[in-house]
Parts: sequence; C-alpha cells; structure tokens
Amino acid sequence: MSGSRTLLGFDYGLKSIGVAIGQEITVSARPLLALKANDGIPDWQQIEKLLKEWQPELLIVGLPLNMDGTEQEISRRARKFANRLHGRFGLPVELQDERLTTTDARARLFEAGGYKALGKDAVDAVSAQLIIESWMESRY
Repeated sequence: MSGSRTLLGFDYGLKSIGVAIGQEITVSARPLLALKANDGIPDWQQIEKLLKEWQPELLIVGLPLNMDGTEQEISRRARKFANRLHGRFGLPVELQDERLTTTDARARLFEAGGYKALGKDAVDAVSAQLIIESWMESRY
C-alpha cells in the first residue's frame, strides 16, 4: 500500500554501495551502512540479508546523471544493478535522480561532526538516505 511502505535506498558505486532505510508513513530515512562492491558487483547474500531484516516493499536506486541530465557509464551500471535487484528479489525498484546527493551528504556529515565524520562509508550511506528523501519529496 502506498503511503506506509518501508523503503530501502541504494547509492550505487563501483567500490561501495550505500544503503539507507526509509518509512513513507513518517516521510523519513536514515543511513544504515555501506556494502563493499567489486567493480560494481555487491555481495548479493548481504543484500538478501538486509531485505530479510528490513522487509522493504520498495527499493530505490540512485541514478547518477551528469549535471545536464544526460547519462554516463555509471548511469547504465546503476540501471543494471536496479534490474538485477528486481530480478533476484522480485521487489519493485524505482530509480531516483541522485545529482548532488554526495555533495549534500558531505555537507550534512561535516556539519554534524567535522572532517572525521566524512568517512567514505558514512558518505555513501547518507547519500542513500538523501536518495530516499528526494524520492519522497518528489511524491508527497
């Protein structure tokens, strides 16, 4: 049912994939963790474990675009990752424009804890949080 779903968001990257959890009912999200990836390929068992633990009804994958809205190689790979998520787990997957989320994530973390808060895993997880938040903002 739309409006009260649990959402799992992914900030796709070649070395790391940020993950966040969101709730439509509270229109909020929080960072969870960053999964290691090997040339963009995650440990699918880790993702399956997260899905079992959080039981999301919808997955949201950030779509990296150039500032002018055009796609790049990483955009194609993020789409492939989204398709694989859907294919493996049968859950609905939506793509969300993620331009500027890494910049926003760094700013948010820096405000909260200075340079020491800017670890790559933290940035990726907060980027995933921002992807969920921007997806919700575009709908509610």
